Amino acid sequence: MSDLVLTSFDDGVAVITINRPGARNAVNRAVAEAVAEAVDELDAREDLVVGVITGAGGTFCAGADLKALAAGERSGIPGRGFCGVTETPPAKPLIAAVEGYALGGGTELALACDLIVAAESAKFGLPETKRGLIAAGGGLVRLPRRIPYTVAMQYALTGAFLHAERAYELGMVNELTAEGDALEGALALAREIAANGPLAVGASKQIVAESADWTADEVWARNRAACEPVFASADAKEGARAFAEKRAPRWSGQ
Repeated sequence: MSDLVLTSFDDGVAVITINRPGARNAVNRAVAEAVAEAVDELDAREDLVVGVITGAGGTFCAGADLKALAAGERSGIPGRGFCGVTETPPAKPLIAAVEGYALGGGTELALACDLIVAAESAKFGLPETKRGLIAAGGGLVRLPRRIPYTVAMQYALTGAFLHAERAYELGMVNELTAEGDALEGALALAREIAANGPLAVGASKQIVAESADWTADEVWARNRAACEPVFASADAKEGARAFAEKRAPRWSGQ
């Protein structure tokens, strides 16, 4: 793993930190490859239930590294998108812990996550139109799914900052924290998720994330397909036993 992206793993939670504070955690190809490697590890390891992605030095991510872009280097990976995540988020839940700026690709990276915890002083935005560019990393697709259409259109066309408190009011941000506490807030949420049955967590994310695109003819079949392996699992039996015995469950992921 490159030192441009740091990882740590504890109690079912993976923490992925973009570590280019001198460049406001702007993403170049090396960062994208390292983040992709980290989310692949999150999905592959049975001891991990949920991930948190953040940025070092008080900034989440200032988007693509424009110097690298000018030199012909991409900030995404073909088939995986910006930062190796926006087109193919992990199967397991991913939480963005946002301090400072999350601009352009930074907002797109946060929107590719399932949950967002942000410091009250954080700022989001898709400023690409101000530079004659377009937010091509999924921001224009995901933003109107997270906040009202007309509000999303306003921010997409103007390129204005979306302040964290406004994003929270609109439902895009799950929790606000004091400045400097976004990571700890995200970790508290991640630990709450990680305490639950991992199979149930994964299937629940799948249904919530995918069901909006299911047709009326397929919704119940696809819902059953996701749910039945969970109900048939050893963890489902363990959850019932633990409840009856008034103890914490011991999940096996099976």
